[in-house]
Amino acid sequence: MQDTVLEQFVARVSAQGITLSNRQLEQFELYYKELVEWNERMNLTAITEREQVYLKHFYDSLTLAFHVNLDQVATMADIGAGAGFPSIPLKIAFPHLKLTIVDSLNKRIHFLNHLVERLELQDVKAIHARAEEAGRNKELRDRFDLVTARAVARLSILNELCLPLVRPDGIFAAMKSAQTSDELQEAKRSIELLKGKLEKVFTFTLPVEEAERNIVVLRKMDVTPAKYPRKPGTPGKDPL
Repeated sequence: MQDTVLEQFVARVSAQGITLSNRQLEQFELYYKELVEWNERMNLTAITEREQVYLKHFYDSLTLAFHVNLDQVATMADIGAGAGFPSIPLKIAFPHLKLTIVDSLNKRIHFLNHLVERLELQDVKAIHARAEEAGRNKELRDRFDLVTARAVARLSILNELCLPLVRPDGIFAAMKSAQTSDELQEAKRSIELLKGKLEKVFTFTLPVEEAERNIVVLRKMDVTPAKYPRKPGTPGKDPL
């Protein structure tokens, strides 16, 4: 029987130069089934219809790889990953990535650990912690080639949560939905204080619904100043 959802997914990522094996496609389908099953017991996503999951979660997550060369990335951290987006789809498509996921809700970490085991993914570590705590951890601070966050918070807050984890000359890629010029304007101070530099903003639309997406890429120019990140909760209440 023809599987148009899978065919469209394969065609769209192939058009961007990503080739997926049968095994990788099996992993995506198993991911979908686990997501829907677990979502009945805990709130992971409002999107459960198969075609929508493949478009708005799987394809949307992979758009990062259309604009950042993941072949040159060895270590990646995903902050506030929730149900595993964008990091798990990226890990499936790019198995060489050494992935660290940080989320503050232990129930989600439990789901992610189960998912990693079911998908037989290697080199994935899921950590139950606030981002501010992770940024103070010597094993994580100033360590990662790439740090990402998808739909977590405004950029002025995200910078303090994510840039401390990026190694000098590594990048932080914030995956945002709506137009980002206002966020960038208010985040100028935090970018400067946290030793970041705006490298590029990629603006595009998702297929079918033509919803706008933006990926803000910041380059880390130096090690994180000792005072950052501030204690848990402070970046959200008092952005830099």
